[in-house]
Amino acid sequence: MRSQRLNDIVARAARRGGRIVFPEPRDVRILAAARQLVDESLARPVLLGPNQQISDSAAAAGVSIEGVEQLDPTQDAQQEDYISGYLASRPRSSRAIAKRLLRKPLYYGAAMVKAGHADALVAGASQPTARVIEAGKLMLGLSAGVDTPSSFFLMLLPERTLIFADCALNIQPDSHTLADIGVASARSAANLLEEVPRVAFLSFSTASSTKHELVDRVSEAVEIAQQRAPEFHFGGALQADSALVSEIARKKGAGDDAVAGRANVLIFPDLNSGNIAYKLVQHLAGGQAIGPICQGFAAPLCDLSRGASVDDIVAASMVTLGLSV
Repeated sequence: MRSQRLNDIVARAARRGGRIVFPEPRDVRILAAARQLVDESLARPVLLGPNQQISDSAAAAGVSIEGVEQLDPTQDAQQEDYISGYLASRPRSSRAIAKRLLRKPLYYGAAMVKAGHADALVAGASQPTARVIEAGKLMLGLSAGVDTPSSFFLMLLPERTLIFADCALNIQPDSHTLADIGVASARSAANLLEEVPRVAFLSFSTASSTKHELVDRVSEAVEIAQQRAPEFHFGGALQADSALVSEIARKKGAGDDAVAGRANVLIFPDLNSGNIAYKLVQHLAGGQAIGPICQGFAAPLCDLSRGASVDDIVAASMVTLGLSV
């Protein structure tokens, strides 16, 4: 059962009436998620692959795919356009390479999104993360001002909704990569949250109370992010309590910051801290974690957790669709 907060996010995304591409239709969870998306009128799923293979998989799983769009990349009239589009963006490549890539549903789905023929790509149920990210880089490219893709979790708590990043991809980001994560997360928050994005770069020190290279790296990332995306509010280095609680922020000398005490986006200094934090919030504070959702790409892309349930896939799909503008 979805929480009211998740229902609100899903409803906003559903109003887009978006087309979501699923390149792994042999997975029963994907088939069931596509069925649910159609039955609840949330989105228009597209199952990519040979039609007979999809029908056989659905029959074996006992899932009706009536009313769910199926598309065989090898029979699609748009194939030549996608090959041409790939070669236009990568002139040093060859037609043979482009054709070989586009035989694969994952890359074909990304090409559809790039061309505007679909609004989001959701994969990762059976594909490794590295392959999903590669498809995003090759076919979608990165958004302006971002050099490194990242990921976020949408954290739904009883009193607030937060974005945590990066909790899945970048292990030990330097200041420039942290800035990329911050800028991409601000854009994600602008699309998903009905609030002004306030992005806190977290550290073990607030307001430069401690001199250390780890704190300096975070402070430098804030400066880079602000230069790249001056339309957003970035703050840090901040301890987690200073980022979230105004009174504590004031006591620690960060009360005048536009972000301190009011953050709704938390940027963790490394993957260790981000991954640990989201799991603690999920299992000790009763937070619902949706993701990881990819960000920093030129179009919406989701890399599903291998263990995702059908409900997880539906939720992640709708959050990903909510990133489309």
